[in-house]
Amino acid sequence: MENKKLPILGITCGDLNGVGMELIIRTFSNEYIYKYCTPVLYCNPKPIDFLKKIYKQLEFKYHIIDEAKNAKPGQLSLIVSSDAEFRVELGKQSKESGAEALKSLNKALEDAKRGTLDAIVTAPLDKSTVAESQEGFTGHTGFIANELGSDDYCMILYADDFRVALATEHVSVDKIATTLTSELIENKINAVHKSLIEDFLITRPRIAVLGLNPHAGDGGVIGKEEIDIIKPAIEKTFETGKLVFGPYPADSYFSGRNMHNFDAVIAMYHDQGLIPFKSVAFHDGINFTAGLSLIRTSPDHGTAYDIAGKNEASITSFQAAVHEAILLHNNRLQHIEDYNNPLSFGELKRERFRINF
Repeated sequence: MENKKLPILGITCGDLNGVGMELIIRTFSNEYIYKYCTPVLYCNPKPIDFLKKIYKQLEFKYHIIDEAKNAKPGQLSLIVSSDAEFRVELGKQSKESGAEALKSLNKALEDAKRGTLDAIVTAPLDKSTVAESQEGFTGHTGFIANELGSDDYCMILYADDFRVALATEHVSVDKIATTLTSELIENKINAVHKSLIEDFLITRPRIAVLGLNPHAGDGGVIGKEEIDIIKPAIEKTFETGKLVFGPYPADSYFSGRNMHNFDAVIAMYHDQGLIPFKSVAFHDGINFTAGLSLIRTSPDHGTAYDIAGKNEASITSFQAAVHEAILLHNNRLQHIEDYNNPLSFGELKRERFRINF
């Protein structure tokens, strides 16, 4: 990797009253990370000295710049997302901490739109406090996709080869059935299929799709969504040459051999996919947004207010998010190279690199 330009990673600070800055400070205090990327943190600098003392990382250093294009390798750059007076109250929800998280995210997206970032890693925020400053905010994924002009996107949670995608994300349970349409499911299948090829370098991906109802509707006895909405979407995309199958009953899919026969599974709603995923891979799972113009990852956990400031947070998932942002960006570049050199396609040895954290 030494001969290649290091990817520029935008890092959002998340909720300053949660564990986000602990994850960032501890991760980027490790010199090894700078061999693999050039990180740019978007944050209000005023609370940082206080947080360095709390997390006993007084050697944590950064250099202030104006735009990501000015970031230099071998150091952490900081772009000031806000200069407001802010008092850190670790473990406490507040409108002010939500506003700081939103400013950080928006500032990072400005550079993403300029094309000066290769990837974004988002630290956890509190949706409810951000929503006080941004009406209709329901989470990073939809907000980022909308800001970057992507309609065909999909949330994918993964750890190694275990990948769970969502047809609907942060939708209340009473609205799931009315939100699902064949067109929506087709778009999610297409987004996942494209990402598996371009971001994960899987030449001929196999995708499973879950049903919505118990036992996948039992032939229409326990609901018609499988017959009227989900199966037509599967059949239509299968006809285009994609290896997509289902709908499978959600209660048995994750406990059977089917789970190991597919490169990804698409769940119909949040908890249907995330409960089994987090049961298996909570500490090292990654939240990835497929279908964007750049890579975006995050840890698969929230602000963890209950342990904020106690030096107890596991940084495994955040470090994995940084690692995978680099890997997926490099994979995307490799796919382009393979596409432009068809005679060499598939001949290159694929290896997952590891950062020595």
